[in-house]
Amino acid sequence: EKEVDVFPYVTLYALDVICEASMNTTVNAQKYSDSEYVRSVKEMCRIILHRILSPVKMWDAIYNLSKDSEKEKKALQILHGFTNSVINKRKHEVKENPIEQTSVEDEVGSKRRITFLDLLLQCTVDGKPLQQNIVREEVDTFMFEGHDTTTSGISFTLYSLSKHQDIQEKVFEEVRSICSDNNKPATYEDLQQMKYLEQVIKESLRMYPPVPIFARTLTEETEFDGSMLPKGLNLSIVPFVLHRCPKLYPNPNVFDPERFSTENSRNRSHYSYIPFSAGPRNCIGQRFAILEMKSIISKIIKKFKLLPAPGHEPVLISEVILKSENGLPVRFQKRH
Repeated sequence: EKEVDVFPYVTLYALDVICEASMNTTVNAQKYSDSEYVRSVKEMCRIILHRILSPVKMWDAIYNLSKDSEKEKKALQILHGFTNSVINKRKHEVKENPIEQTSVEDEVGSKRRITFLDLLLQCTVDGKPLQQNIVREEVDTFMFEGHDTTTSGISFTLYSLSKHQDIQEKVFEEVRSICSDNNKPATYEDLQQMKYLEQVIKESLRMYPPVPIFARTLTEETEFDGSMLPKGLNLSIVPFVLHRCPKLYPNPNVFDPERFSTENSRNRSHYSYIPFSAGPRNCIGQRFAILEMKSIISKIIKKFKLLPAPGHEPVLISEVILKSENGLPVRFQKRH
């Protein structure tokens, strides 16, 4: 009967996943839950948002005198220190066991791919390895974007399933029919077959896009709606509003995964659904994110029935990513 805010737990899980999958490094965030890294990410999100919205803090000279400037330096020291420790740990491991030897078949005959960090450590410029700060910046991007946004997507999907028992039951039946052996992890092929779960995830990302607003700079003059927009203009694009446009999505505040069936998606514009942005600067990790979401949600649904927290409605806020100010509580009932 206990209500559990899933967001903090998923945050630590997603951090473990991105470190293992892209950095080949174990950080055990779920075991050591009071993570300075997680707290520093949250603090940086708050600072960035406040700077964007403050006409005073936009100016470096004024901002550098503020308390947030000092907090930013401390947070960055922790974030960069954490990332550097991941890079240095992997460098040491590679020195002991060269990367060529990690690209062999594992115990079940699947070929292990070289991770993102390993590829960076192999890169050279004029015959020299990439400088530590360049590697760190790339790793920072993957670590931050690879866990915080996915956390939002997973958490809101679990919350939505708890609120819609009929939809959850259809997901459970699909997962059970594909993964009949509860003790066997879902394979890549199993996840590809979970079509209805994918519709549910897409509908959750429509209603609760992890990045509710992003920006673009025009690289050339562009005519739009009868006006000429100048080169260099900064534009804000708001998926949260776009995804709730009644012309595109009738009854937009109703959670309906059937919107993303093959038939209902056929004539919809590619640019009417942009939880991962769109165009040449879209999210390069979107396929990974969907696989991760399918993997963890299907595993949870197999083991637990998700029950709603009575009377709870999320108070949505944007701290760079979309969150709920009053949490995302779910009750877990073990399946037998």
